[in-house]
Amino acid sequence: MFPTNVFENRRILVGICGCIAAYKSCYLIRQLVTAGAQVRVMLSKSGAEFITPLTLETLSNHPVYTDMFPKNQFTATHHIELADWAEAAIIAPATANALGKAANGIADDFFSTVISALHCPTVYAPAMNTHMWENPAVKRNVDFLKENGALICNPEAGFLAEGYEGVGRLARLDYQLQYLYRACHPARDSLVGKTALISAGPTQEFLDPVRMLTNLSSGKMGYALAWEAFARGAEVVLVSGPTNLERPVDITNVAATSAADFASAVERHFPKCDIYISAAAIADYTPANVADSKIKKGKDGLTMQLRRTTDVLKMIGAKKTAEQKLIGFAVETDNPLENARKKLKRKHLDMIVLNNPHIEGAAFRSDTNFVTLLSAKQEIELEKMYKLDVAREIFNFLLDSDES
Repeated sequence: MFPTNVFENRRILVGICGCIAAYKSCYLIRQLVTAGAQVRVMLSKSGAEFITPLTLETLSNHPVYTDMFPKNQFTATHHIELADWAEAAIIAPATANALGKAANGIADDFFSTVISALHCPTVYAPAMNTHMWENPAVKRNVDFLKENGALICNPEAGFLAEGYEGVGRLARLDYQLQYLYRACHPARDSLVGKTALISAGPTQEFLDPVRMLTNLSSGKMGYALAWEAFARGAEVVLVSGPTNLERPVDITNVAATSAADFASAVERHFPKCDIYISAAAIADYTPANVADSKIKKGKDGLTMQLRRTTDVLKMIGAKKTAEQKLIGFAVETDNPLENARKKLKRKHLDMIVLNNPHIEGAAFRSDTNFVTLLSAKQEIELEKMYKLDVAREIFNFLLDSDES
């Protein structure tokens, strides 16, 4: 999960259905509590067969909602009060039964009654046997919920409880949180109908089959931008170099290794995008010659010849239309503002994000960044913040510039 302030003090309802994947909800609750959210949990009657209320109470630090008419607890209308309390909800795991009731307005127990009364952004993360997931009735219910504003975090393919492979496993935690971030986003759907092309991560320029030139980029900033664009409803294309990060779900993921790979991928996808953000650390140089076999140690030092790679941002800047927005990054250690302003103009950018790796908590590998946002008309220096929150400010700056 990307650290973010979006979940802080947000009232989030977690609903857990009867499914073997119910135990995984513990990790979701722990992540949300750690992120500062106010979490309440409701557990279906069958869900209580898989996980105990005590476990969930311990993790959420609050009583768990289970019964329509509890003895000496809550009020007679606590099902409505809970629905009114929630600012966002996630049903994970969501069974075929829960999806069917939600899609058809059935409210015959506490769990389904709360769902029918929800009026906040709601994520459903289905989990069930693959034959159930492929049932036309289930598909129809899922499509109906989606058409009426629900967010569906689809199950994954993998080994099922029944002992065979199929689609039906509960989506991994990062995917659930990606969807819940969208549900909690303050400007959700502000990029609906737009396509965002984002590059992220390092490049690897090989010297021989086992050695390469690379850099310190972790890809965190670019991936955070992909999460942010997804949360705002954009179609997202992420061109990524080799990283250890979980690829975002329900976007177009394109793998790239070398600077040449990035140039080819970005050039291919750029004509159909509305926004291109160049957050990747693309090598400026690559070996002029790549050895077919491992270079052996010699008595003397090794001299290598490097050649310039394609300047992807400059190439795209020369091709962009008036309707397309182009955002670059500048990692500067000397005269940062002056160099960033020059790059903004030289590469025909609409906006540039400046950071200095010498500042603590900025740039490579960190979860935080310390940046200055620049356009032709304005400059804003942000305080140090998580990269996902930086990503939100980048899009706010871009969209505010469009309106002004």
